Amino acid sequence: MTLTADTNTHPVATFGSGGAEPYARALRREGRLQLVRADAPVAPGSPAPSTGAADVYGPFDVARWSSAADAADLSTLAGARSVLDIGCGPARMVRAAVGLGIEALGIDVSETAVAMAVDAGLPVAAGSVFDPLDGEGGWHVALLLDGNIGIGGDPTALLTRCSEVIASNGSVVVETAHDDSADEFYDAHVVDDRGLTSATFPWAEVGRAALPGHARRAGLEVAQTWSVDSRTFCRLVRTR
Repeated sequence: MTLTADTNTHPVATFGSGGAEPYARALRREGRLQLVRADAPVAPGSPAPSTGAADVYGPFDVARWSSAADAADLSTLAGARSVLDIGCGPARMVRAAVGLGIEALGIDVSETAVAMAVDAGLPVAAGSVFDPLDGEGGWHVALLLDGNIGIGGDPTALLTRCSEVIASNGSVVVETAHDDSADEFYDAHVVDDRGLTSATFPWAEVGRAALPGHARRAGLEVAQTWSVDSRTFCRLVRTR
C-alpha cells in the first residue's frame, strides 16, 4: 500500500511490512487490519484492539482494496486522461481506469500486492514514488487514496514529489482523513485479526483543513473538494 520516502538512507519500513507481514497475509486471505500507534504496542498473539481508541485507526477491510472500484473511487477518475496510482495495492483503481480506457500505472512496494496485480494482467510496477518513474512529469492525475497521504510520514515531501510526476496541467487527488482537523505524524504498526504485527513504520494523517498547508509548501493548491459516501477528496493543482 505504501512507499518509503527516503531512498538515500537505509530503507524505511512501509505499511504492514516486516515482522509477521500482516499486510501480505491479509491480501492473500482478504482479512482485516488495524493501524496502531507504536507507543501503544499490542502483545504478540493478542487480538487487534477494538476501534475507537485514540491510538488505533481502522479497521481496514483489505477485501475492498481487491474488489471493484465503487462510486467514490470512480469520482476520482472523472476527466482523467492518464492516471498514476501511488501505493496502488492490488490495483483496483488501475483496473477501473483501464476499464474506462484511461492510460494507467500503479506503483507499490508490496511484492504481494504487485504480484497479485500483475497476475491479473494490470500495468503495475514495483517501487517507490520517490524512484524514477515511467512517464514522469506527464501524468494527468496522481492518486493518493485509502490514506496514502500518510506514506513516509511526511505529507509535504510526498506532495512535493507528486508535483514533479504530474504534467503542468495535471493534478493530485488526495483522500483526506475522516477527521477534518487531523494533522498528525507518528510511528505505527499494522496488526491483523490474528494479532500478527508488522514492523514499525512512519505514518501521517491529514484532514481537509490541514491539507492546504502541506499543498502550499509543495507548490500545490486545492482546486476542488468533494465527498462521496462519507469519503472526502481534494484535487491539488500546481502553482508553479
